[in-house]
Amino acid sequence: MDKSAKVYVAGHRGLVGSAIVRKLQSEGYQNLITRTSGELDLTDSAATAQFFDSEKPEYVFLAAAKVGGILANSLQGADFICENILIQSNVITNSHRTDVKKLLFLGSSCIYPRMAPQPIREDCLLDGKLEETNKPYAVAKIAGITMCQAYNQQYGTRYISVMPTNLYGPNDNFDLNSSHVLPALIRKMHDARIMYKPEVSVWGTGTPKREFLHVDDLAAACLFLMQNYEDSEIINIGTGDDISIKDLAEMVKEVIGYQGRLVFDASKPDGTPRKLLDVSKINSIGWKATIDLQTGIEQTYKWFLQTHYRK
Repeated sequence: MDKSAKVYVAGHRGLVGSAIVRKLQSEGYQNLITRTSGELDLTDSAATAQFFDSEKPEYVFLAAAKVGGILANSLQGADFICENILIQSNVITNSHRTDVKKLLFLGSSCIYPRMAPQPIREDCLLDGKLEETNKPYAVAKIAGITMCQAYNQQYGTRYISVMPTNLYGPNDNFDLNSSHVLPALIRKMHDARIMYKPEVSVWGTGTPKREFLHVDDLAAACLFLMQNYEDSEIINIGTGDDISIKDLAEMVKEVIGYQGRLVFDASKPDGTPRKLLDVSKINSIGWKATIDLQTGIEQTYKWFLQTHYRK
């Protein structure tokens, strides 16, 4: 991918898209195309087609998506499946129509079966039942993967699909009604600290284990794969390490300096018992994560304070 190439980052203001833009700019890619959702509604097929006709990007990072945690997924399942399928279909079909050289599609580790063997290999896809709490979102992502593979097979396109584990970092969503577990913990414990609350409630039993990848590591992996990976088969992106939600909460508590108690609410859903990705494939071709979890949480909390609070 030449440094002067015209690169479209769909979803550039989100957690993933903004990190990809930062990475591309730091590596000298200056011919970047971006549009806010207000400027371009990717669920609108006519508007998306017009955009591709006028801009003619050479490379596409498809990071635009409707995302959220367990609560948002359980309340807005129809929105999650419909909006994501529309976005993916419009971007992928128009990329083919306008001869985009290569496209990278951002999937998610939630595409894998709920009880997949750990760590989860790429060939576990469609090998069992999905986790019910995020099934609509997972089905949409699986449709996007299949679409990329079908275009590659039928038309000889170069569309790759990457499966990141749980992400966090700058530009994350800290809204307690729609956020994922790590930013939710940061927000809850920060608010509890400044309001002197004696305890913080954490969803679930605390026993599920999750893997967390800093979004800047993901962005580095995406650029690496755009330059070095050509296979239609999906590829995992993660750290290869996981942590229980209880231990994660304790780590966040320590970083923030919250002195109260943690109360685990077992009446709330835990989600998948464990979700650790097998990253031997991406490691074998030359990429590994570099940001450890505690350092990443410290960086993310610093960003949170600078952008959300002044206390």
